[in-house]
Amino acid sequence: MIIGTPKEIKAHENRVALTPHVALELTSSGHEVLIEENAGISTGFRDRDYQEVGCKIVKLPKEIFDNSEMVVKVKEPQPEEVDMCHQGTTMFTYFHFAADESLTQGFLNSGATAIAYETIMLSDNSLPLLIPMSEVAGRMSVQEGAKYLEKFHGGLGKLLGGVPGVEPARVTILGGGIVGTNAAHIASGLGANVNILDVNLNRLRYLDEIMPKNVRTIYSNQYNIQELLPRTDLLIGAVLIPGAKAPNLVTRDMLGEMQEGTVVVDVAVDQGGCIETCRPTTHENPIYEVDGIIHYCVANMPGAVPFTSTTALTNATNPYVQKLANQGILNALKSDEGLLKGLNVYQGQITHQGVSDAFDMKFTSPDKAIA
Repeated sequence: MIIGTPKEIKAHENRVALTPHVALELTSSGHEVLIEENAGISTGFRDRDYQEVGCKIVKLPKEIFDNSEMVVKVKEPQPEEVDMCHQGTTMFTYFHFAADESLTQGFLNSGATAIAYETIMLSDNSLPLLIPMSEVAGRMSVQEGAKYLEKFHGGLGKLLGGVPGVEPARVTILGGGIVGTNAAHIASGLGANVNILDVNLNRLRYLDEIMPKNVRTIYSNQYNIQELLPRTDLLIGAVLIPGAKAPNLVTRDMLGEMQEGTVVVDVAVDQGGCIETCRPTTHENPIYEVDGIIHYCVANMPGAVPFTSTTALTNATNPYVQKLANQGILNALKSDEGLLKGLNVYQGQITHQGVSDAFDMKFTSPDKAIA
């Protein structure tokens, strides 16, 4: 198989989808690997590193899209990349279709096939390719939130962990999954008082057992959220419904209950956000203000720490890349139920229910689509 990796072009995206270590496994198995010039430079991988493991360096992304049977990326294809897709293209990357109707329609029109990292699911309902980036984003959410709580950035001027004689900041986390759990670990480790909310009682019981004493677990409902908002200094949105748009748990009206200078970090922005006033931002312009509340909604947070993120991501994606290359796309999908759940679009058909529901478009079961 011919596998290609272009240089990421989303604003301030520094990760790369294939490392030389992963590429070596592919070339050793007889596959041809095309890497766009300088695709890995921001992560610390030079073109020479790829050439030494048998990759071919190409100058233009069009060469990748024209010649590759499988294009492996990190972030969702940008409009100019969608324009280069065609029926012979299978793209393996994060898509987050349910948050972007124009991307969904453009990809459907291309006739290409989309296998989304974020909806591959194991038998225990875990999301193996979302977990590593959720770990990074969860930890970064506290790091960034603490920074923007500083008065210089318009925040309340509170130190997250306080000092002896001064109360720590109060952190509220919506969602007790991977993002929320990692955020709670970091926030509590810094000394903040942390509330973590979820609707899954078994998850709350688990978190109650493993978290330190400065973390409280609270059942998530509108009443409890509204009760906590006036006493929250940093609000972290960490809600995930795999492949579907995130629900709005905090409305514009509810912002009025929060103090001016409170910071909101919505990690769910990739899936539309769980805070109504959320809209995607970039690392270059990461924040904006609504009703005196600082919003940090960077849609590719892990891109700021590309070495850590790329290494963690490719550790997880590598087995799937190898399977798709060695078995062929259709055989790999048919032989792996978890991988099949990653099939979001197949040659002009939506094959994930969450994407279909988001835009009221026709759904075709993945089994039927590839039969």
